[in-house]
Amino acid sequence: MDTPKNTILVPFDFTEVADNAVQHAIKVAKELDAKIHLLHIAKKEEQISELETKLREHVESLKDQWGVQPGYSVKEGTIFKTINAVVEELNCILVVMGTHGMKGLQKLTGSWALKVIVGSKIPYLVVQSAPKRADYQKVVFPIDYKAENKEKLKWIQFLYQFSKPKVYIYAAATKEGIIDSRTKANVVFSKKYLEEKGVDYELVLSEGTTSFSQETIQFSEKIDADLVLVMTTRDIAFHDYVLGAYEQYIIANSAKMPVLVINPRTDLMKYGYGGFG
Repeated sequence: MDTPKNTILVPFDFTEVADNAVQHAIKVAKELDAKIHLLHIAKKEEQISELETKLREHVESLKDQWGVQPGYSVKEGTIFKTINAVVEELNCILVVMGTHGMKGLQKLTGSWALKVIVGSKIPYLVVQSAPKRADYQKVVFPIDYKAENKEKLKWIQFLYQFSKPKVYIYAAATKEGIIDSRTKANVVFSKKYLEEKGVDYELVLSEGTTSFSQETIQFSEKIDADLVLVMTTRDIAFHDYVLGAYEQYIIANSAKMPVLVINPRTDLMKYGYGGFG
């Protein structure tokens, strides 16, 4: 029998966005009754001892500031391999990762973030700024023609168990308000599913005047959302990273919205929380 997953991993590099990620992890850990573990990735083995001391001191300061004392470790390696290796080692339920948005090295940041996420079997909460509120009150659930949309619904139910947010189904439409047949099928399925589970939701159509990713973020900012839920596209190709895939735009959005990125391979039933059918 698998050990219940109850650890949230935070890749930590001593930056402000990493501190913001820790604050989000604290927020989620309280909801899920989970532990937090900070991971720093060292470039060279001889740096580990010094970095462990630095990280230990930071963990102590978190105890004073937030009343939590995360576990921590320093590993030599690359971000591509080490994060997911530690996820397996600690049997984590979630990775909370800070990014720097669209400025400077954003394209590189977005690319490596997406590569790491695509290689994961658990979701990533990608954040840029500190949490707005103590709980999740408004969650945006973008829907288009992709089959993966249906898989996101279980995560809505998962979140709803803990913080009871209002869910905004944001459906891709033309500027005339027309929804294509595949998107419409996903909307109908989603409404039925959420109604059966007793989830409070509202359907909103996109304006169809610019890209769906841009409009998703604009809408999320307009309603002051706490979270946007997206799923990585199956078999994403390398050129998508370079050109800026839908997921990359959402992850590194200029509104600094937190984004929960789910991999289609994730199996919620292994979480030990149950009740997802």
